[in-house]
Amino acid sequence: MMSSSEQQLVEEWHGLLARHAAVHNALERELQARHDIGVNEFETLERLASSDHGKCRGQDLTDVVHLSQSAASRLVARLERDGLVERAMCDLDRRGIFVVLTDEGRKRYSEAKPTHRAVLARTLRDDR
Repeated sequence: MMSSSEQQLVEEWHGLLARHAAVHNALERELQARHDIGVNEFETLERLASSDHGKCRGQDLTDVVHLSQSAASRLVARLERDGLVERAMCDLDRRGIFVVLTDEGRKRYSEAKPTHRAVLARTLRDDR
């Protein structure tokens, strides 16, 4: 039998999971339908668009999208195939790879950003 404080803690956790799923699913649906990208693709493009010179280390993207290194690498490969990013070698460390936002990637991000923000506003504010 759970104590009331333990039960409250578990209920808060389940509420957080449900809220995250609702927001994530709404974002995924709208971004796919309107811009042909998913949440992880959008988050990657946003990170690149807000970084210096539209690029960052591939490893840094792993933390942004909360994916394993191999899953993040596959994500970057899809974005590269779609012409939204390019990979470039780091001049200072030849082992390092930069992911660079292309003009097409910046355009897709700019088009998707209002959708992303509208879904966040609707789902986060309506869910309270």
